[in-house]
Parts: sequence; C-alpha cells; structure tokens
Amino acid sequence: MHPASLTMAASNWTTPHPSTFILLGVPGLEAAHVWISIPFCSVYILSLLRNCLLLAVIKTEPSLHEPMYLFLAMLAFADLVISTAAMPKTLCIFWFRDQAIHIDACLIQIFLIHSLHTMESGFMLAMAFDRYVAICNPLRHSAILTHQAIAKIGLVVVVRGIMLLGPHPFLLKQLPYCGTHVISHTYCEFMALAKLACVDTTVISAYSLAIAFFTGGLDFILIVLSYILILRAVFSLPSKQARRKSLSTCSSHVCVMLVFYTPAIFTFLSHRFGHVAPHIHILIANIYLLLPPMMNPLIYGVRTPGIRQSVLHILGLKPA
Repeated sequence: MHPASLTMAASNWTTPHPSTFILLGVPGLEAAHVWISIPFCSVYILSLLRNCLLLAVIKTEPSLHEPMYLFLAMLAFADLVISTAAMPKTLCIFWFRDQAIHIDACLIQIFLIHSLHTMESGFMLAMAFDRYVAICNPLRHSAILTHQAIAKIGLVVVVRGIMLLGPHPFLLKQLPYCGTHVISHTYCEFMALAKLACVDTTVISAYSLAIAFFTGGLDFILIVLSYILILRAVFSLPSKQARRKSLSTCSSHVCVMLVFYTPAIFTFLSHRFGHVAPHIHILIANIYLLLPPMMNPLIYGVRTPGIRQSVLHILGLKPA
C-alpha cells in the first residue's frame, strides 16, 4: 500500500487501543529518504564495528581492566543496544516504506532508548568519579574502585534505568488513542506517542520530565561539580608537566560528554518547550542516537595509547 494511503487509513482509525502505529520517517523529506539513509546506514555500521572492536580490545587486553575502561565497556555495550533498537526500523522506513510498527514493538523501543540513555548518563558519571578519585586521591584509587565496587556501581546504574523508565511503556499503553495513530518520527519516542493521546497527559509528561531531570540532569550537575574539584586539584599541582598530564587523562571523557549531552539537551528542550521545524527536530534526534555510539570509540581510541596500540595489534598493523 502507498505510504499516503497508510497515513490516511491510520488517521481515520478510531480504535482507542490500536495494535499498530505508523512511523512517517522524516515528514517533508519523504522524497529524500533514500539519500538520507546513506549517511544513517554508514554511521550505524561504523558504530557497530567500532564498539564491537572496542569491547573486544578491553576484554582481551589485561592492562585495560581498569575502572575507566570497564566503565567505557559498559558505555559501549549500551551504545550498541541503543543504535540497534532504533536504526534497523528506521532503515526499513527509508528503503522499503515499511512504516507500520506494532504497539508492543513501539513500547519496547521507547523503553530501550530511554532507559539505556539513562544508563549511559550514569556510566559517564561513574567515569567522572573515577577521574576524580584518580586525580584528587590517587593513592587510594585502587582501594576505592575495586572490581567489586565497579560491578556494584554498574548494577546500580542499570537497575536505576530499569526501575525509573520501566513505567513509561505501561503508562503509554493505558492511554486511549482515538485520533490519529501516525507518529511523525523515525522511531517511537515517549513524548511523540503521548501527544497522540486524546486525554490530558500533563501528569505523565510531568513524570517524564521529573525522571529526566533526576537522572540525566542530576548526573550532569554532579559531573560538572566533579570536574570543578578536578580542575582545582590540577591547578594546585606545582609542575606544569604534571598539570598537563592530569588534564590529558580527562580530555577524552570531556569530549565524550560533549558529544552525548549537546544533542540530548537540544532534543529534550525542543520537544517540550521549543518550536523547531519537525524535520530538523527529527534529524537531530537521530543524530543523538547515532553520533555518540560512532564517536565514543574513536575519541578513546585516538586519545588513549593503550586502546590505540591494542587496536593496531588486533588489526595486524604496527604502531606509528
């Protein structure tokens, strides 16, 4: 069936609890879907290859079994799941005009994307804590961040993401959708689905906003505070070389945070408070899903000698 016919049929449904929704892709740019799919697919493949390689390197190289790299491995695994939760369906929309998505698949997609983004934020906070201990209390670093402590921190981050974001799909499934069942997006997103409900969703939206603040927002504030303490400790060092070395150990983490939080904050604020053109919002939302998973392994691979040398060894190349 032609996409326009699908959209018209979906708009005329009156079932308050539909079994299927229609994903439009990028409204207004339907004619360019095939061209848009080229960079999307390329970035997705690069993300898969780079994160799998990073996980393999960290697993096989004993010298990388340190807190920062173990937290990085958790981040890489979350990146893999997030991009895979959304991108295959997006490419099906672009290539085959397969716009229909079952409500259960839609809700699973929402849960995976939102919960794993919350987990990623937690892993970045854990990495900031690792840098804080390594620089501000280096003599106790190995005693504080033991493998058991790392496992507990990782478990807390995962449980927090599941517990706080778990109610989202259940809340959405209970809503009546007596109007259109068309989602103007490439993947299912909490606010995009909530806006289709024919009841007042102020309470649900407020709950989602509160969860976003008390996870990503609070994590970001704590990360900033940790780096204020780190910078204060670094600039109190007597040697310029020591200051430069300490700052270089944090530079990769700072770059990863910028790549993660910049599009995340823009997407979050524009969806709730801004008036951004729909296609711009959707493209940035997809960049938010695709860019960090592609860039994180590259940033750490280029800036971390241990990872860089291990990657070159696996690929059979000699270090420059």
